[in-house]
Amino acid sequence: MGLPTWLFYDHPEAYVRAFDVAGKKWSIVVSTAPHFFIGGNDNALWALLVGVLFSFGAAGYLQMIVTRSRRIQMLVDERTMQLRTANQDLVADIAARKHAEQELQLRDRAIEASANAIIITSAEGPDYGIEYVNPAFERITGYAEEEALGRNIDFLWQRDSEQPGIEELRACLQEQREGQAVMRNYRKDGTLLWSDMYIAPVRDDYGRVSHYVIAQYDITATKRYESELEFQTNRDSLTGLANRTLLRDRLSQAISYAYRYNHPIWVLFIDLDRFKFVNDTLGHQAGDILLKAVASRMNSVVRDTDTISRMGGDEFVVVLPERTDSGLSTSIVRRLMDAIAQPLTIEGHEFFISSSVGVSVYPADGVEPETLIKHADIAMYRAKETGRNNFQFYTSEMNERALERLRIEGDLRLAIERDEFLLYYQPQVDLVSKKIIGVEALIRWQHPELGMVPPARFISLAEETGLIVPIGNWVIREACRQSKVWQDEGFIGLRTAVNLSARQFAQQNLVQSIQDALTATSLLPASLEIELTESLVMADVEQAIGILRDMKTLGVQLSIDDFGTGYSSLSYLKRFPIDVLKIDRSFVNDITTDPDDAAIVTSIISLAHSLRLSVIAEGVETREQLDYLQQHGCDQIQGYFFSRPVTAEVMTQMLRDGTRLQLTDDQPA
Repeated sequence: MGLPTWLFYDHPEAYVRAFDVAGKKWSIVVSTAPHFFIGGNDNALWALLVGVLFSFGAAGYLQMIVTRSRRIQMLVDERTMQLRTANQDLVADIAARKHAEQELQLRDRAIEASANAIIITSAEGPDYGIEYVNPAFERITGYAEEEALGRNIDFLWQRDSEQPGIEELRACLQEQREGQAVMRNYRKDGTLLWSDMYIAPVRDDYGRVSHYVIAQYDITATKRYESELEFQTNRDSLTGLANRTLLRDRLSQAISYAYRYNHPIWVLFIDLDRFKFVNDTLGHQAGDILLKAVASRMNSVVRDTDTISRMGGDEFVVVLPERTDSGLSTSIVRRLMDAIAQPLTIEGHEFFISSSVGVSVYPADGVEPETLIKHADIAMYRAKETGRNNFQFYTSEMNERALERLRIEGDLRLAIERDEFLLYYQPQVDLVSKKIIGVEALIRWQHPELGMVPPARFISLAEETGLIVPIGNWVIREACRQSKVWQDEGFIGLRTAVNLSARQFAQQNLVQSIQDALTATSLLPASLEIELTESLVMADVEQAIGILRDMKTLGVQLSIDDFGTGYSSLSYLKRFPIDVLKIDRSFVNDITTDPDDAAIVTSIISLAHSLRLSVIAEGVETREQLDYLQQHGCDQIQGYFFSRPVTAEVMTQMLRDGTRLQLTDDQPA
């Protein structure tokens, strides 16, 4: 049975091979599939078998070649992929390296361009030598790089080694940690450099510290600003003394210490006498110069442990805590007063400034800062009331007077509006004619509840508050009005004297205000006499001479009151355009018992006559005083021996009656 002559195959891996077997043409289907079919046109079995065997061998060979080719191709593809991946990694690595280099360059430029100093030190102690500094370090410290390399950073604080920040930096090095410290460094030229320093360790791949990086920030300007803020908060901007805030803090600390060790504290309240006169005559700039000079003088007297504070204006408070090596005594107060009282020249003018001081003592006068200051203030006002230029210790009675003073001050502001003031007049008598030739106008206050308030209780208060200016202007106008009344009654030669205070004398429009009073009342100028104290005109001689000359042009009379108590010299006295010298009552009181006072009175009378001036003695109360004055050529007297101050009505009646000085035993009371 012959083989089929047909052949079919349907496997995609099959292919046909044609060859001759026994002269016959055969087509063999060779396939890599598990089944195959062959076919031909001959039924010779041998030929078929040979063909089949050959086909199998060829197919296996071909299969081997194909498999190997594929394996090689896969290997090539795999290697190609690996090369491609390696190339991509290499490109990425190169890019990363370039980026890292750029970042390093950027960081290096940033360090080089930094406005703050950067310092890199070795981690090897004990020197921790500097290995790098940036240009900012050179600019900030003044040290060149070569001057810093290899050195320990402690050369920046020189001998200023007592700083908490130094211990912090050393601890950071020893403990290999980060830290921060504010320190006082010093530049190469020795100037102070405040630095905020940050330190951080640099670790290698194994975590070991190899270096330290220190960032140094220059905070000198910030510290200076903080100091200015602290100064403004706690110090008086003009004098540099402690202000109220710092005073209370210091006094509180002193009280705590004094309580613990049972020590006393003295609190002094100091007020400059007649400071307003300087301000009003030369201006506030001159006043500021005086205040700074006084502050400097007081600082030179007190101890380092004492505190001086300016409370405002011309008021100062001094805290004197007791130390173990020295107690507290009044000599400290006197040293302060003497230092203040030294002559002071301002803008070519010489001033003599005294002070009034009140003293309170802890714990007797209070245990709280506010209480001690208040009581010292009260004692200071008592010192002013007793004549100024002295000191007083606080007493409980002073508190009652202080309360009364507050009441009087409030009422005083309304006294002019309520028309509560009136003038009394004390006659002045000529010792030759024995007639009344003048009067001195003296203010009184008719208080609706307190009754008649004497000048001693309110004049000094009016001076301090500035109310003396409107009160003084009222006195001038009222005196001119009453003098005009007497003038109209025929007492043409009668002279009315009015005292001027320092505050009035300092008025810019003083001369004009006097002129206005004369004009308003139509009073003859020669009937008005302006009295000024010797100390007032001597405070600023040149200024006083100019004002006196301006007043003299009005036609009024001028006199120097309380003569002999100030600092006059003959050269100055000759330049004053004055008409009368008044001998102070302090010399007249003991004229018959004290040879020195008698000699002074005699000298004043002689001096006045040599200058063609009239002399009037005030405070004459006895026949013996009168006799002495008359014997030595005194021109006029004023005092209780002839008459106390009286109302305008009584004075008018005395003028109408022609009352004279009677040198008999029954003198008027």
